[in-house]
Order: sequence, then C-alpha cells, then structure tokens
Amino acid sequence: MTSRLTQLLFLALTIAAPAFADEPLAVPQPTPEALAYHHGEDLFWLADQALGLILPAIILFTGWSAGIRAWAGRVTGGRWYPTLALYAAIFVVISAIVELPLSYERDFVFAHAYDQSNQTMGKFLHDQGFGLIVQVIIMALVIWIPFLLIRRSPKRWWLWSTIALTPVMIVGIVLAPIFISPLFNTFTPLPDGDLKTRIEAEVARAGLDHPNILKMDRSTDSKTFGAYVTGLGGTARIVIYDTALTALDDQEILFVVGHETKHYLLDDVWKLVGLDVVLMLIGFFAVDRLARAAIRRWSGPFGFTELSDPAALPLLLIVFGLVSLVATPVLNAASRHIEHEADRFGLEITQDNHAAASAFLKRNNEAMGVPYPGWLERTFRLDHPSLGDRITFANEYHPWADGKPLVYGDRIKAVQ
Repeated sequence: MTSRLTQLLFLALTIAAPAFADEPLAVPQPTPEALAYHHGEDLFWLADQALGLILPAIILFTGWSAGIRAWAGRVTGGRWYPTLALYAAIFVVISAIVELPLSYERDFVFAHAYDQSNQTMGKFLHDQGFGLIVQVIIMALVIWIPFLLIRRSPKRWWLWSTIALTPVMIVGIVLAPIFISPLFNTFTPLPDGDLKTRIEAEVARAGLDHPNILKMDRSTDSKTFGAYVTGLGGTARIVIYDTALTALDDQEILFVVGHETKHYLLDDVWKLVGLDVVLMLIGFFAVDRLARAAIRRWSGPFGFTELSDPAALPLLLIVFGLVSLVATPVLNAASRHIEHEADRFGLEITQDNHAAASAFLKRNNEAMGVPYPGWLERTFRLDHPSLGDRITFANEYHPWADGKPLVYGDRIKAVQ
C-alpha cells in the first residue's frame, strides 16, 4: 500500500500549504491498488449483467417459469391478479437468492478488502432483506399494469403502458425519500452552526429559500463521501453524507452544495425522468416485437403461447434488460453532461476553483479513484465525468476572473 500512502501524503501537503492555495492541483496518477480495484469492479459489473440475463433464460427454457405460474394458479384458485402477483414475488425471491453470493462478494468482501466499506454483516443482511421486501411490494403494486394492458390492447400495450407507468414512476420519486430511503439509512437535519448558515446564504443567492438539507449516516456503510438530490416537489431535498462533513473543509462542502443546488433548482430530476420515459417506451416496443418472436420460436420449452401469460415475465425482463444495456452509453453520456453543468454551476456560485479541485482530489483518493478510467467503465458505468476531467475543469474554469459572462449568471446573485 506504499503507493497509496505516498498519494495520501502528496494530497495532504498540497491541500495544507496555504502558499499554494491558488495553484492548480495536478491530476494524480492512479495507484496499482486503484487500478486493481477498478478492474475488479469491471469484472463484477460483467458478472452482474451476465447473471441478469442467464438466470431468467434458465427459468424460461427449463419450463420452470410455466411450472411456477401453474403452482401459483393452483394456490390462488386461478384468479388472474393474485396468480400474477404471487408468481412475480416468487421470481423476485429466486433472483435475490441466486444473486446473493455475488452481492456478498462484491458489496461486502471486495469492498472491505479495498477499505471502501464500514458495513457490518448485520447491516449488509438488513439492507439485503429490506431491499427484497421493497422489490416484492413494488412488483406487486406495478406489474399488473403492463400485463393487463397486454391483455386489453395487444397491439398498443407498449404505448399505453408507458403512459400509465410514467405517473407511477413520478410518484415513486416523490415518495422514495419518505418511505424507502429511511429503511436503509438515517437522515437528520444539518446541524445548526456556521456551516449551515453559510450554506443557506449560498443557496439563497441562487434563489433557493429554506432548502431541505439533510445529513445521512453514510459512515455506517462506506468510507466514501458525497451528496445527492432526491425527491420532487415537497419531498425534494439535498442530502450530504456525514463522511463528507468530516472529510471536506467548509469551502469544499460549499462547492458540493453548489453543485447539488443546480440539480435542485434547474429541473435535472425531470430531465432524467424524461430520459427514463423514452427508454421505457423503446423498451416496451422492443419487448412487444422480440418477445412475441421468441414465443413463436420457443413456445414449447417456454410452456406458454401468450405474452400476457404471467410466465412470460422473465422473457420481458430479458428483452428489456438488453434494450437497457444498449441504451446505457447514451443515458450515461446525458447524465455526464448534466453533472458537468452542475460542476459549472458550483464553480460559478462559489468562484472557488481550489476548493472544487481539492474536493475532487480528495474524492479520487478516498474512493480508490482512477482519474481516467478504461473504456468499459467510461462507456457503461460512468454516469459522472471522470475525476481527471473534473479536476482539470475545476482548475481551468474561471470566467469571473477573465471578465467573461457566467453561463448561470441570471440565476446567481453576485458573490459578496
């Protein structure tokens, strides 16, 4: 771990030396440990994608799917919705059991091996259990919509399902911070003090009065730090990890909050909702065409002949998963653009290049970062700009010093 200790020392000296506070911060070279960590994450991602396709394919081609549906039908007396809900619950539970070893190896063993996790085995099992319960409940509440529309409108169900599920997705975003997130972490108001006062003054300059800013106990799960925006309307809030409050100084936290303020104010959540709706429409259309072709070809092994059969759920998930995989590079590119603009907003509202660059440098070091990751990570896993790009942008973007107009100047009152 010598190379990582060297990087830590370099980071500490760079940030601590006031004489160099205004100097650009260099993008660090990745350590061997960081490269190994990211390579491992790539392998886990590939394994997760493969398992997500292979498992439902096995359930389909062995006839188990039709068998589970037949058993569920006997238990529920052949009633349509109870049969569908019970089948979906069984499928979710089987998937969770099969995927548990991979989740344990990736999220617990691997994360601890690279000193990225504080999670106890009890917390890991708690999160897995509550995650499974949430999945089963959501599946039972939602799965009937596309299956009912397949039965009622076989030729246009993909369009009506998109229209029907869009408000459901929005309601989920609104309610998740209230009913789901607290199942996994504790959220408390940001403590009163100088930092809170400075944050409130900063966001007020962007036109955001009385924001809901919460602290999350991220330290129960991870050593990494960050922040995010969640919810919509009355449930919208900026969440800061407790690890960020200890790892970053006040100026760095102000930049992070400035970044999140852009998401909060400028409808970034709605932009992502729009992208998800487009993906859902394309995905359902592909399911309609490809899944029907698959049923015509393999109805014998499948044990069903109609897309509306509850036993077709694994087939729908396979096709939708393939569409999502193909669309991932486009969605990630759109997300990286949104995050880049949030970095710009954070820089314009704080006008503190050093704080922004040092925050990213700390993030790179703490999270075993590779400033410029490989092709697989950049294409399929990276939904934020690379840390190397973010450090460079933080160093170089200062239109206020060059007498140039600010991109978000109409939303930000002048720095006092």
